[in-house]
Amino acid sequence: MSALEFVSTVRATRTGLTDLLSDVRGMTAWGREHAAELGIDPDFTASEELRSEVVELRQAVRALFARAVAPGAASDADAHRLPDFAESLDLVNAAALAVPSAPRLEWPAGQAPRARTVPGVAATESERIRATLATSAIELLAGPWREQIRVCPAPRCVLYFLKEHPRQEWCSVGCGNRARAARHYRQHRDG
Repeated sequence: MSALEFVSTVRATRTGLTDLLSDVRGMTAWGREHAAELGIDPDFTASEELRSEVVELRQAVRALFARAVAPGAASDADAHRLPDFAESLDLVNAAALAVPSAPRLEWPAGQAPRARTVPGVAATESERIRATLATSAIELLAGPWREQIRVCPAPRCVLYFLKEHPRQEWCSVGCGNRARAARHYRQHRDG
């Protein structure tokens, strides 16, 4: 599971901000879409408690991403509502530590065996999901890609992305086109 995919469950649309995890139905759909990465059953059904815990973790991870892009601005989506940095750091670390993990040997037919770390079976579903998401965020923020985390500066975009090319400025081609169109409009309006 990519930490960027997780924090991108808050996004901007033409009608405003959209939170894919705003209700149990949305959390269930998102969980099922990412069931393999999260280590959960494909028929997963979220509870309100689980959804609330995952959203709290997402906000903590977004706070850590905001720190990673500093001194630049955080995402406009929730910069004003992000939890305290130290509180966020503690929450992410606690979520990652809450689940014991163990190596699991997988040996698909016709392929070489490989080891994969999986959460222990004694953990609750919520703990397993949050541990996977927190671990992904920790790996990104502690790894070499942290320096490449950016906030998309395009109008109405609120996404974080990895700058994978020196000339990359936006999270997507669509955002780049929107930014150039807005700049063109401003120049002709003001000129």
